[in-house]
Amino acid sequence: MEDDELEALRQRRMLELQAQAQAEEAGMEQAQEEQMRAQREALLRQIFTPEARSRLANIRMAKPEFAANIEDQVIILVQAGRIPVPVTDEVLKTILGQLQGRKREITIKRV
Repeated sequence: MEDDELEALRQRRMLELQAQAQAEEAGMEQAQEEQMRAQREALLRQIFTPEARSRLANIRMAKPEFAANIEDQVIILVQAGRIPVPVTDEVLKTILGQLQGRKREITIKRV
């Protein structure tokens, strides 16, 4: 009887330790993700002028994936030295125009 109780206590303690280790690991991963996000935001603040950041924030509200794509591409272009830092609103408009492609022209004819 005592052996069964002792084994049950050992199993319970082992499960508690495993759960604690998993919780600590998840916390560490979350902290790393938060740190990477903060570094990315700091980098974007250095790259974009306030006007360009404002335009990008407006885009993010409407199309979050598109805004993230733009940020990624601008970071790559800056690191490659293909565009100057800081990225102004005019440069961002040019990049947006190239990413969106040609706009369709709509004409209304009166009959």
